[in-house]
Amino acid sequence: MIQHPNIDPVIFKIGPLAVRWYGLMYVFGFASSYLLALHQLKKKTWKIDRTQLDDLYFYLILGLIIGARLGYILFYNLSFYLANPLEIFVLWHGGMSFHGGLIGAFLAGYIIIRKRGLNFFEVADLIVPTCPPGLMFGRIGNFINGELFGKPSNVPWAMVFPQGGGVARHPSQLYEAGLEGLVLFAILWIYKDRKKKEGDVLALFLILYGAFRIICELFREPDAQLGYFLGVLSMGQILSLLMVGLGLFLKYARPKG
Repeated sequence: MIQHPNIDPVIFKIGPLAVRWYGLMYVFGFASSYLLALHQLKKKTWKIDRTQLDDLYFYLILGLIIGARLGYILFYNLSFYLANPLEIFVLWHGGMSFHGGLIGAFLAGYIIIRKRGLNFFEVADLIVPTCPPGLMFGRIGNFINGELFGKPSNVPWAMVFPQGGGVARHPSQLYEAGLEGLVLFAILWIYKDRKKKEGDVLALFLILYGAFRIICELFREPDAQLGYFLGVLSMGQILSLLMVGLGLFLKYARPKG
């Protein structure tokens, strides 16, 4: 049994401004994605140029943040925010959803890419392989905050989290950082140069992330306000199943053109 290091979520304060580890992880995630996309631009001829990429990332980041917040509100805690609407804007109290962020980034990216006259699936295949490092950083941020921990466990690496009721639990944030971050990145980075058609990398991302998330949710404590649907599936698993379905459609049933 291991004690969680109980790291202060605030790195430092300047007056009323607090710089938090979780926010810094977002910065690391955006920066790593952007730098990896730039690296790809230098290695291969793409129809998108540096100026267009910079413009796209501005809207992707905006869409991701708005989508992640709205996704958490709608998918995970709607009743609370209906009763406390001002809490919607208090981001430092937590509450961001990956699936909501994905939807927000997808919609923002689709609008901007089509508006610029670019091929959506080609650009998506450029951006998607750069996303897993950001997912890894996000889960590390969850671990630092001691949140979204796992179910009780007696494995040798089980950890006692400050908010975990004094019970040793799976450090499920680290499982997700490894599987949805490092492993997924390695697979997509290799596959991007071997794809058969535009959109295949996006499809594989949806399928594998969804599958990995479903697996990791088996070890993760469900959200207290939701529990399990039908006594079996968590909200994260339901949303991830939809991702897998969409990925399979894009891979095998998407009309050409």
